[in-house]
Amino acid sequence: MTRANLIISVAVAALLISILALMNRPEPEPTWPAKISGFSFSPLRENQDALREIYPTVEEIDADLQLLQGKAKAVRIYTVAGTLGEIPALAAPYGFKVTVGSWVDGRLENNETELAKAIEIVNQHPNVNQFMVGNEVMLRADVSKAQLIDYLERARKAVKVPVSTAEPWDVWIRNPDLAQHVDFISVHLLPYWEGLPAEQAVGYALDKVKLLKATFPNKRILIGEVGWPSNGRNRLSAVASESNEAIFLRQFLNQAEKKGYEYFVMEAFDQPWKQKTEGSVGAYWGVYDVDRQPKFEFDKPIVKTPEWRILGVISVVVAAIILTFFFADSSKLKTTGRSFLAIVAYAAASAAVWIVYDYTQQYMSFATVTVGVLLIVGMIGVVLVLLIEAHEWAEAHWIRDHRRAISIDRESNEELPMVSIHVPCYNEPPDMVIETLDALAQLDYPHYEVIVIDNNTKDPAVWQPVAAHCAKLGDRFRFFHVDPLAGFKAGALNFALTNTDSEAEIIGVIDSDYTVDPNWLRDLVPQFQRPSMAIVQAPQDYRDGDASAFKAMCYAEYRGFFHIGMITRNERNAIIQHGTMTLVRRSTLEEVNGWGEWCITEDADLGLRIFEHGYEANYVAKSYGRGVMPDTFTDFKKQRFRWAYGAMQILRHHAGELFGGKKTHLNSWQKYHFIGGWLPWVADGMNLIFNLAALAWSLAMIISPHHVDPPLVMFSMLPLAFFVFKIAKMIYLYRSRVKASVAQTISAAMAGLALSHTISLAILSGLVTKSKPFFRTPKLATNQRLLKALADSREEGILLLAIWGSVIGLFFRQGTGSLDLLLWVIVMLVQSIPYLSAVWVSMISAFPGIPARWVGDARYPDTPGQQS
Repeated sequence: MTRANLIISVAVAALLISILALMNRPEPEPTWPAKISGFSFSPLRENQDALREIYPTVEEIDADLQLLQGKAKAVRIYTVAGTLGEIPALAAPYGFKVTVGSWVDGRLENNETELAKAIEIVNQHPNVNQFMVGNEVMLRADVSKAQLIDYLERARKAVKVPVSTAEPWDVWIRNPDLAQHVDFISVHLLPYWEGLPAEQAVGYALDKVKLLKATFPNKRILIGEVGWPSNGRNRLSAVASESNEAIFLRQFLNQAEKKGYEYFVMEAFDQPWKQKTEGSVGAYWGVYDVDRQPKFEFDKPIVKTPEWRILGVISVVVAAIILTFFFADSSKLKTTGRSFLAIVAYAAASAAVWIVYDYTQQYMSFATVTVGVLLIVGMIGVVLVLLIEAHEWAEAHWIRDHRRAISIDRESNEELPMVSIHVPCYNEPPDMVIETLDALAQLDYPHYEVIVIDNNTKDPAVWQPVAAHCAKLGDRFRFFHVDPLAGFKAGALNFALTNTDSEAEIIGVIDSDYTVDPNWLRDLVPQFQRPSMAIVQAPQDYRDGDASAFKAMCYAEYRGFFHIGMITRNERNAIIQHGTMTLVRRSTLEEVNGWGEWCITEDADLGLRIFEHGYEANYVAKSYGRGVMPDTFTDFKKQRFRWAYGAMQILRHHAGELFGGKKTHLNSWQKYHFIGGWLPWVADGMNLIFNLAALAWSLAMIISPHHVDPPLVMFSMLPLAFFVFKIAKMIYLYRSRVKASVAQTISAAMAGLALSHTISLAILSGLVTKSKPFFRTPKLATNQRLLKALADSREEGILLLAIWGSVIGLFFRQGTGSLDLLLWVIVMLVQSIPYLSAVWVSMISAFPGIPARWVGDARYPDTPGQQS
């Protein structure tokens, strides 16, 4: 790493650490009282569960009481089931007063048994000073008010201690008559559930105590529960965190001690089993964790994340590793570009480290571990794609000059090598092919031949006019019709290679719809003076971008790859060869055994094999030929399916060379560009799996909102940030490098997004199958009608409706009151954009009369880039 790169890395690292230090400034709070009024006491351990009646042993309960000895005056229990009925006796030697609870729910027979046992325990133990019949029974509507009053009155007659029931403040306010049947008011003050920020929660809780005192002046007010969770989902402005739990409780206890309130802190120990009834947050109300360790400082200043220094160091190390690779060959990158990469790398590394840290703060079960592993693997994939996108952004915009710009003087006619131009055809419109041949006949080049190979066309009326036109053009043009011929396009090209003039040194390939510039060969062939040069590639370009709005959108989308991606790849001698407007050294083509008939993207495969043999390729960002684009959205999708499926074939076939193992001449940057260049497509494939899982998750939240929570905020923020980053990158580079208008940029984004589902299917198919039939992109097809347009996007439309339906269901079932739920809804809506784009683009393709000018002029200004 150079001195400049080291300075940039250190500067951004210092900025990161400074931000973390600022976010984690110690906050002084009132000291925790030496002995609080009381704890809500549920002594269940990690693998115990009140719902399954798995209770702690007497020894475990005694150990917990011993831990709390001297820290609280009293404990409150909620049930006397199982060994929990032993708590009053066990608490007596430690000096605890006990508030006994009798659990009440919809099981009426169980209520009777519980009440009878509780009454017996209350009467047996003198350290029991209060009796609670039911806990939030009215809130849950487990039994009627009349039934609850009956339980209360029976208890008041049976015991000598004060009797009450516990409810939130608003239940008491709405049911003032209930107060006539209790000896005191037991209120739960849990501002988290009301969505208040921690800073406002204490004042809010104290105001509710005042309200209850004013409403029930003749009743003693007991704060039966007061607390804040340390983890779990956020609720409106209420953030569940250890620091917020510490701040709320320390501030509240300070005020409660001053005012002489009687209260029970909710609760002594975390209870993982409560996740089943209260969602993830239910596990995290304890002052001590499930291992009986305090979760925050009782007297020192509060730090938001006490481990921030360690996490910061890990983030710096991870980012430094990333930058070591990106800065390994960055001499041509401006300081601004390297600074941009450093900022992205440190931000991505920090986000990843913090996400893993936050997730591991949960209590782990098989389900949470499984989901966590999947989410973290997905997160790593998102971060990798983001870094690749950032690197392309930097190298596309902040490059000082193009290191591989090749300028070679033209040779004399006698020095120019012979070129054999191969034009594969299959069932192509003869007029279109004839137009291509006429353009080839006008080439300003002395030594070339044209071989037209028509493979497997059945109708003589299609291929015979082309054969006749070749004969008309003279001996330079040769036509072959072969049926049957295996190997699709690659088979046709290999056949042409075997019939090539023995003097030809360069092979040129163009598609049958391309009209070439007369200077194509004269400008580009001289680059083969370099012995190592095996491929010279010109852009794939189109001449019908002004035919309709649909084609203008497609044209805008294509240009991003050919005028951004290919230029940056060329800097590393790592272009994707595409099978038109390409020139290949014949000896090299024969050395690597010709075109690969096993692969449906034989052009990209050939380019990679040539690199594996140590040869060079050069990309000239200047158009020398233009073809025609797909006429319908279906054809547009099928073309992209072939490209993406072929990419997966190549990755699988060349895995040894790309991922290590097999000896090859590929350098690390070439491997990076071939893997990283296709990784966004792989991410699209994984995105489909994510969407199906997200739909299932959302459905579970709709069916069981109290048991299934939205994914944690951190997992929603990352894909949203990635989406925003990708859109920002596209807008910036399209406007600055492609020189596209706003309308063209939006159209390119929409057309690209519309292909996401198709790419997903291609990638997933490529993972599990080895070959798919070759699909020729139809030219000059009849435009589809509206109903067919809807049918052509039916899968995308179904997924769009499913996502929107889940969003509507979540809104009506849960609202968007919590930040995590709101972010999840936004994530779902963002995930629906590609499907919406597909339906929209398909609809536009159904109306060829929509003018291209609505998208913009297809004649872009010259793109800055490498020129010959």
